[in-house]
Amino acid sequence: MSYAFDLGRKVAIVTGANTGIGQGIALALAQAGASVVAVGRSSMDETRELIAPTKVPFRAVAADLSSLEPIEKILDAAEDLGRVDILVNNAGIIRRADAIDFTEQDWDDVMSLNLKTTFFFCQAAARRMLKDGQGGKIINIASLLSFQGGIRVPSYTASKSGVAGLTKLLANEWAAKGINVNAIAPGYIVTNNTEALRQDEKRSAEILSRIPAGRWGRAEDIGGAAVFLSSQAANYIHGTVLPVDGGWLAR
Repeated sequence: MSYAFDLGRKVAIVTGANTGIGQGIALALAQAGASVVAVGRSSMDETRELIAPTKVPFRAVAADLSSLEPIEKILDAAEDLGRVDILVNNAGIIRRADAIDFTEQDWDDVMSLNLKTTFFFCQAAARRMLKDGQGGKIINIASLLSFQGGIRVPSYTASKSGVAGLTKLLANEWAAKGINVNAIAPGYIVTNNTEALRQDEKRSAEILSRIPAGRWGRAEDIGGAAVFLSSQAANYIHGTVLPVDGGWLAR
């Protein structure tokens, strides 16, 4: 592996790493040499087994990020492995309903986890990264709906549009201090969040017909982008929202 992409001796926190995109990112970072702190609400056994062959240090932290309370505890646990160099804010939820019927609870739940927790985790990690002047890498997980409106997901669209804007704001404030803040905007990826779409034969066919790559994305498709943005190769990249979408936005 080229030195520019080598994450050896780095410590990375990945939220929502028990499945899907978060699991794919955690595995990719581990394969690049990073020690991984995997955060999630459910069992991390599968992620642990996938990462085990890399021989990198691994720690699973059970936490519900629908509140801010676990953030400092997660950072403390991560520092048992060393200085936190990389934070990937992947944890998120989606609720689907027509806008005319959307509930306040579904709005608040999604906005709290996807946007509020993302901001305050960035803040808490940056405070520690700034303390020793060594900087770090923060990667937020945005969405195609950071660029488009979508349908039947009003709070998800609002939250992911917010993540894109927040990423740029934090980059403006922290770039000169050595912290790179960027985001990845996954396209239609095979995860739990897209299961309802994939089970809808008509909607799935409509989606697939627009993807130039001709397939749904896989979690590992996001991993390479995460390694790049976490590495020295991306030292001069700040405030970017990188689509990994099989060409969806190009069509």
